[in-house]
Amino acid sequence: MTVHVVTDSTADIPPTLAETFGIEIAPVYVYFGKQTYRDGVDITPAEFYRELSSSPFHPTTSQPSVGDFVNIYNHLSEQGASGIVSVHISSKISGTFSSALRAADMVKERVPVEVVDSGFNSIGLGLIAIAAARLAKTGESLHNVLEETLSAIAGTDMYGIFDTLKYIVRGGRISKAKAAVASVIGVKPMLKFSSGAIVQGGLARTYNKGVEKLIDFVKNKQGILSLAIAHSCVPDEAAKLKKRLGEYFSENDIIITELGPALGAHGGPGVLLVAVRST
Repeated sequence: MTVHVVTDSTADIPPTLAETFGIEIAPVYVYFGKQTYRDGVDITPAEFYRELSSSPFHPTTSQPSVGDFVNIYNHLSEQGASGIVSVHISSKISGTFSSALRAADMVKERVPVEVVDSGFNSIGLGLIAIAAARLAKTGESLHNVLEETLSAIAGTDMYGIFDTLKYIVRGGRISKAKAAVASVIGVKPMLKFSSGAIVQGGLARTYNKGVEKLIDFVKNKQGILSLAIAHSCVPDEAAKLKKRLGEYFSENDIIITELGPALGAHGGPGVLLVAVRST
């Protein structure tokens, strides 16, 4: 019997890595008008961005239901799980943590589930889930896998750049006036996580200068354990960034993934994120 790790699709973990580490992923729901998709099941990132650019509807997302998590936890219990660590997107930006917590209480007689608020989303959350699952595969106890999860959260940081404010405006996250000012002066917004919330992390005069800020972000980190890049529709930029970050961490071990709908709905194409897990 082993401990299993569950996360949600906002983690943007590449499917091959999720399979390698046995990570169970609960898909979030994506809506374009009345059309509903399950992230990573009914719609891929590439399909999402095509619809984002052509649909008259701005997409919205919602968390997996309590029933979704109950089904996942029961399935893992039937597969012989001795315990589950369920680590999710920050509770400050999604109700996913709450759904998982309620589901854990409903299955507690069958299998113990530790539900964890990561304080992150996208590949920042992904690195945390991977760290937990890597240890779980060695047969460690639920307590030790939980401790590893909490340690990974404490050591993770994420920083990114948006190419456009268009989709943030469409989603109502900032005013058109603020976006217009940013457009006139040509700046690119940087974002970071602080206490579980996405906040502005400065401005870059150009996209290339924003990329330099991402490189400096990694350059200033000590004791890097894992490193990942998430992008939306800019695979060439992501590949170039990976090459340059190879100066600070083994290039072969840097993960590149596509940014999914959870953040992509607000960032649109052209987002580059870097997540680092350090000692």
